[in-house]
Amino acid sequence: MTERYEQGQANLTLLAVLIGFIVAGVWIWKRLPADTQDYIVDQAIPMAAMGLALAILLFIPIRAVFRHRARSQERANMLTLFERETVQDKKLETAFALLEMNGYRVEGLESAVPALKDLFIITLQRALGDKQHRVRGMAASHLGALQDLSVVPLLVKALEDDHAYVRSCAALGLGRLRATETRERLKIVMEQDWDQTVRSRAREALERMGG
Repeated sequence: MTERYEQGQANLTLLAVLIGFIVAGVWIWKRLPADTQDYIVDQAIPMAAMGLALAILLFIPIRAVFRHRARSQERANMLTLFERETVQDKKLETAFALLEMNGYRVEGLESAVPALKDLFIITLQRALGDKQHRVRGMAASHLGALQDLSVVPLLVKALEDDHAYVRSCAALGLGRLRATETRERLKIVMEQDWDQTVRSRAREALERMGG
């Protein structure tokens, strides 16, 4: 309640200051000589507008460069963290976060791809049982982001997992890989799987493959 009151007071203060500036601006404008007013309208305002437009045009690419550098630095930091982590569960969490932060792309992660692949394969094969189906599923979907077609048989096998979440993630992984050789298998999943999410993921995978 106190926070809302303080925020309301701040908004009122800002509004009062803005009104004050407008009133002061009008008062000053009316007292300016006519030739000064003409100069402002004809030259000063257009020049200021051009300067503002130029500043905006420069700001956009500069901001993009800084954002790219920030992402690159964040990626480098997470890569270092992944490489140094020795606890398996934490290493897996870092691996998931690394790919998610990188937009599920391998650009910039090439040096870590073999280790990521091995980790996800081991997780998919050994994280058995009901309680670990989410970890298994995430490993399947993230495997697809590595763009390594050698994991296709493993993901096809995961389409038969008892848990719908794992099956949907396997379909997502195959879609990310654009593994066109699995079209027929995905069509069967899209038509016959009892879970709607799995069917939807299979359809999305087929759409990624253009079929």
